[in-house]
Amino acid sequence: MHISEILKRPEVHFSFEFFPPKTEEASLALFETIKELSPIRPSFVSVTYGAGGSTRGLTQDLVVRIQKETPLTVVAHLTAVGASREEIHRELERYAESGIENVLVLRGDPPRGSADFIPAPDGFKYAAEAVAYVKKYFPNMGIGVAGFPEGHPETPNRLKEIEYLKAKVDAGADYICTQLFFDNRDYYDFCERCEIVGIKIPIIAGIMPVTSLSGLKRMTELALGARVPAKLLRAVQRAEDDAAVERVGLHWATQQVFDLYDHNVAGIHFYTLNRSTATLKIYETLGMSLGEKWHIPGL
Repeated sequence: MHISEILKRPEVHFSFEFFPPKTEEASLALFETIKELSPIRPSFVSVTYGAGGSTRGLTQDLVVRIQKETPLTVVAHLTAVGASREEIHRELERYAESGIENVLVLRGDPPRGSADFIPAPDGFKYAAEAVAYVKKYFPNMGIGVAGFPEGHPETPNRLKEIEYLKAKVDAGADYICTQLFFDNRDYYDFCERCEIVGIKIPIIAGIMPVTSLSGLKRMTELALGARVPAKLLRAVQRAEDDAAVERVGLHWATQQVFDLYDHNVAGIHFYTLNRSTATLKIYETLGMSLGEKWHIPGL
């Protein structure tokens, strides 16, 4: 189903992000996670790339498999990094032929070890260019774009940053999915700044529960330097071990979700790291009803 139609439903939408596994064992574990999360009945799931587009082929295969083997609406990440227009066109054709109707268009981060983004030959320099390309050649595709409540490190000028986001929206984006954040005030301020410049499409909030100290450090790297509030940092540092850190992280993320839900946010997107436990615990704490698990071939 087209993402814009899904988001018109008068409800708070829950969705999940997965990354492509590199082994058969990891693939089985991921589909077990999808099965465990299926009672939540997510509005959609998305599949990301590795840094620098390093898992492009694996991402495509996983997206097509989820489309074929589950009843999920799947959103394929589509990054400009490391790919020409022709390669991206072929990727979009494969998705369209497989019945996939939605993509999340990103410029993408430079490969590890590279400080600056360098477009591929005949590639896209900006996400807005890629959005316009999808809109022109695949007009039936639903298009999501990324938003950064705490700002993007490559654009310290916050006014410029919101202009760049507006360019993506004007090029044809249907919704915005934010980078993870730990302080809801950053999200609400971001939404207000979007409103000021005339951005009126849904803005989905990205949440990733802290489950370990090493994971927290990794999360700030993945989120391009996400700001960890002092209150959360103190609570994590008081924890005796990773089990205690996980309890702190789940409590923090649950309070974030409660608050977002009470503010009628358009959607909440969980960065799952291909695991189900934290997301299920948060959802159950909300008091939401769960459905039956889906049957997935081979599981």
